[in-house]
Amino acid sequence: MKRIVGLLAIALALPASGFAQLTEKKVLTLEAAERVAAAAQAEALKRNATVVIAVVDDGGYPIVLKRLNDTQVASVDVGIGKARTAAIFRRPSAVFEEQIKNGRVASLVLPGATPLQGGLPLIHEGKTIGAIGVSGNTPQEDEDIAKAGVLAFAAETSMAKPAGTKATYIPAAQVSKAFEKGMPLLGIANYKIHASHRDAPGVVEVHTKDTDIIYMLEGSATFVTGGTLVDGKDIEAEEIRGKDVKGGESRTITKGDVIVVPHGTPHWFKEVKGPLNYYVVKVRTAN
Repeated sequence: MKRIVGLLAIALALPASGFAQLTEKKVLTLEAAERVAAAAQAEALKRNATVVIAVVDDGGYPIVLKRLNDTQVASVDVGIGKARTAAIFRRPSAVFEEQIKNGRVASLVLPGATPLQGGLPLIHEGKTIGAIGVSGNTPQEDEDIAKAGVLAFAAETSMAKPAGTKATYIPAAQVSKAFEKGMPLLGIANYKIHASHRDAPGVVEVHTKDTDIIYMLEGSATFVTGGTLVDGKDIEAEEIRGKDVKGGESRTITKGDVIVVPHGTPHWFKEVKGPLNYYVVKVRTAN
């Protein structure tokens, strides 16, 4: 009898032990992937770019694929490959292209890798849950279009994440890596922190609810604020982009400068001198 009871106790204990080894996993839904792709598509159309946009899960398998009109067929596989690379290696695909340029040719034979710029991971709560890849134009433009999808994803997930009481620590290595390509560092319900990098002028931006607090770390730029937006278009909720402003105030900003751009105010990096690194804290208005 004692033996039977002992075996029963072991049998009951086994499932509990198995369940203890399970963990929760966030996944990229079709709806979220479609919104990421839509943001990238809006950026591509703004640039008159002909590209393929692929959004994949964390295993590199496609969830959404968009082939814009007149895009070359070859970009389909390349776009998926860039996205898969960013997903399974959990870093921008440009990292491998850069390694090859610097002589590390072994990166050419990494299993499943497409070592070409234009793939970026989609990160939620520190975990890569998918990626976006863009192919069809110049490498930098492909990545810039992908970045529009990443920023839309970061904005959406940050709005769903309530602010807590736990302090957030971001190691220097992670911050430095974010500045290499210009990536979001943190997104909370009512504020975000971006490690922004820029090598060229941008477009005119208007955030209808976010006030930008910009702290310059490196480089110099001609920065325009105010004026009247020209040909403004909604690219996503609360975000408008345009190609120019009439009027406005132009100033040179450089290392150490801080500038605050109230929500609803057009602003523009009109001229950029050398690589530009700067923090942006985006504070969302309550209204």
